[in-house]
Amino acid sequence: MTSDVVDETRQAFTRIEHTTVADQVRDQLMDSIRDGRFGPGSRIPAERQLCDEFGVARTSVREAIQQLISLGVVERRNSRLFVVEYLGVVSAPADGLKRQVRELFETRRIIEISMTGLAALNATDPQRAQIDELAAEFSPGLDLRAFRDLDHRFHAAIASACGNPLLAELYGRVLRALFESPAFASILYTSANRREVDEIITRSAESHDQIAAAVSSGDQQQAAFLAGEHLADVERRMLSQLI
Repeated sequence: MTSDVVDETRQAFTRIEHTTVADQVRDQLMDSIRDGRFGPGSRIPAERQLCDEFGVARTSVREAIQQLISLGVVERRNSRLFVVEYLGVVSAPADGLKRQVRELFETRRIIEISMTGLAALNATDPQRAQIDELAAEFSPGLDLRAFRDLDHRFHAAIASACGNPLLAELYGRVLRALFESPAFASILYTSANRREVDEIITRSAESHDQIAAAVSSGDQQQAAFLAGEHLADVERRMLSQLI
């Protein structure tokens, strides 16, 4: 009787995940954006007001906001914070899926390689630890939805750690444009591409672990090199699926 109760209790709960105060602030702000409290183009309260509402230190609010900027969800306008407009700030050309993906990856490489190198140089110890923890969550067995969410959080953490808010904001816009592009979705969710997508997930687990190690050790040159190699591999595999 007792064992049955224990088994039912175990099924009723989900595993507790370690989250920072900044992550909790970010998640609540994301929920407010999703449910329409802060619609596209609307202004988000100032940092001081958010500190009062959440009851947390300003450093946590700033880190949460920087993560949202890196994700391409929030942008700064004259020192004020706004939810981005529904249509992407970075628009992709419409004259062919292959060209669309290639140009977005080209832009991403230009930004991300330098940004990853800067993260290795400028990241704080807590930021390096967070990047290591996210890298450790990757595994070949992740489903596509879980992989995309984790991949986004991993690269947003690197962007936040680069020490250049403007670069991180620009990167967030490019990343959002890539993830929202019809070409990107058509490759990822077409059943005929499942094997190639699984290979990308498998190889990314190793690549992200190596990138995190380079950032954690402060090796700027190696971090930038590995970021470039990773992006080139993903781009090649995705473009191979477009005729």
